[in-house]
Amino acid sequence: MNPVEYLEAVKERLLTDPIVLGFQIRRERITLADGHLRVRASLSDGSFLEFTEYVERAPKGQVQVVTYSYHWANAAGGLIQRWDNTPHSPDLPGFPHHIHDGASGEVVPGQPLDIFAVLETISQALAA
Repeated sequence: MNPVEYLEAVKERLLTDPIVLGFQIRRERITLADGHLRVRASLSDGSFLEFTEYVERAPKGQVQVVTYSYHWANAAGGLIQRWDNTPHSPDLPGFPHHIHDGASGEVVPGQPLDIFAVLETISQALAA
């Protein structure tokens, strides 16, 4: 899979995922070597997800997410959760991957992920 195919798969998921009511692409740049996508998606419970991913084609041909931020907020704009790998929490295990918890205000360790994993996490949370 190359970055073009990966970002097309992301858009296909946004079009077909039942928790996504609609989305706007705010920025998109794609080549065979890398790609960047910034999106705002409206979700079925009235919340929204703003995210950005920068991906590169790795030496063995697979696509890797290099930088990301997935910001999930309620209808009023209050943070529910944000996953990112901005290097501003160096003391956390798994640095630079971390999660901002809107309920507690804490920053907790995270792990590498992509938009597909985030949508699964949100879907499970909405079903609970």
